[in-house]
Amino acid sequence: MAAPLDASKVEIINSTTSKENKPKENYEFGNDFTDHMLEVEWTEKDGWGTPKISPYHNLSLPPSCCALQYAFELFEGMKAYRGQDGKIRTFRNYMNMARMNKSAQRLALPTFDGEELLKLIDQLISIDKDFTPQGFNSSLYIRPTLIGTTPSVRVRAPDRALLYVILSPVNSTYFGGKTSLEATDYAVRAWPGGVGNRKLGANYGPSVLPQKKAAARGYSQNLWLFGEEGYITEAGMMNVFFVFKDESGKKELVTAPLDGTILEGITRDSILELARGKLPSDEWSISERQFTIHEVFDKAAKGQLVEAFGCGTAAVVSSINRIGWQGKDIEVGTSSELCEAILGWIKNIQYGEEEFKDWSRVVC
Repeated sequence: MAAPLDASKVEIINSTTSKENKPKENYEFGNDFTDHMLEVEWTEKDGWGTPKISPYHNLSLPPSCCALQYAFELFEGMKAYRGQDGKIRTFRNYMNMARMNKSAQRLALPTFDGEELLKLIDQLISIDKDFTPQGFNSSLYIRPTLIGTTPSVRVRAPDRALLYVILSPVNSTYFGGKTSLEATDYAVRAWPGGVGNRKLGANYGPSVLPQKKAAARGYSQNLWLFGEEGYITEAGMMNVFFVFKDESGKKELVTAPLDGTILEGITRDSILELARGKLPSDEWSISERQFTIHEVFDKAAKGQLVEAFGCGTAAVVSSINRIGWQGKDIEVGTSSELCEAILGWIKNIQYGEEEFKDWSRVVC
């Protein structure tokens, strides 16, 4: 019988040297890494092997590795936060594990017990805990990755795989300001029946060229549209929310539905649950529905577009100030009141200022 992932079998090799632990303001998102990493090999015959935590190092892969040839690769993005009490916490990471297993199933890669991987990640964070900076804009980014390692150029389900986790201390992903978007219909990020709802590396590389084109025209990111109707799906690599108001002044917080074309964002889910619990129902409606760039344009023209923001693990929330569409800018309302409130709600939970359900997990 193939062995399951078992955190109790972990082997730990401590690094004999330590990287420079820089002041938190000098950390760059995604460019600095801690002393150790986690690795677990899998084979179709034997299942999950012995988990190993060892000094951060390069991987050795054959040129025929199926991850390199056919993009058998997926990942997750998580964070750990050091609160004012000195404790390090993670945020709703059981949802990352569920999503990672969905991605693995879609790529015919092995699944695993999410709690066992979380135990291993807890150990890795504890070993490198000194790299977790303190401060409301600082965190330790956690990157679990799963790749197929079968050394073959045949297109088939991998019979070998590698699960690994690396850690990256960061100060702040977005340093203030607002995000501008270019409504993009000449390129499509995802489509019905595809894999846009899974966190695969193959979803991200193709988005870089449209983003470069948007940047050349003065916009930060793309607002991804779909179909002749111009349905709004995502903003850059984030889920996106809009706030509309009607003639009576009642506001609607709206985001695209989980129809298979957008990522099942954990921050998105958190915003929806918190908003439904905290915003007065007689003043607000919370909607997951299809809406179009035409609706946004019409609302803006009538003064009914209040605010908009993207959301995700990296940024938490990022306010949007303008949207380029058909050669003109749609000006988003000057308010960022809800965006700022949501940022406070989530950060208070992440950094241990408030407890909410089982959303926060103390690591050490």
